[in-house]
Amino acid sequence: MLEPKKIKYRKVQRRRGQWRGKAWRGSRLAFGNIGLKTTVTGEITARQIEAARRAMTRSVARGGKIWIRVFPHNPVTKKAAEVPMGSGKGNLEYWGAVLKAGTVIFEMDGLDEEAAREALRLASHKLPMKTKVITKIGS
Repeated sequence: MLEPKKIKYRKVQRRRGQWRGKAWRGSRLAFGNIGLKTTVTGEITARQIEAARRAMTRSVARGGKIWIRVFPHNPVTKKAAEVPMGSGKGNLEYWGAVLKAGTVIFEMDGLDEEAAREALRLASHKLPMKTKVITKIGS
């Protein structure tokens, strides 16, 4: 699974403005000819990225190339069940990434469009947000 190799602080404060607006960076295809793009803002975990990646690679079976365009760099903490408030921040639960609407999550190349669309459709079922398949114009 994806997680940062080295971090300065294990627990960070939550960001408030991260959930507003549309994505400007990372909103277009950069590597492949077809990709999966979010249509709503939401949070994705490292486990969900890995599950979607596995679904895609099993679908294409040694064909084509896959690029993962997002990285889960936000540590998300959670206190245990039925623990009273106070006594510090909770333990690290998972690594996540906040994706704004319009962010490209995965890109693919080296496959015919029908097979790539099917692989991206399978991957989209593993994700917690609405997505759409996009292609480069003229390809």
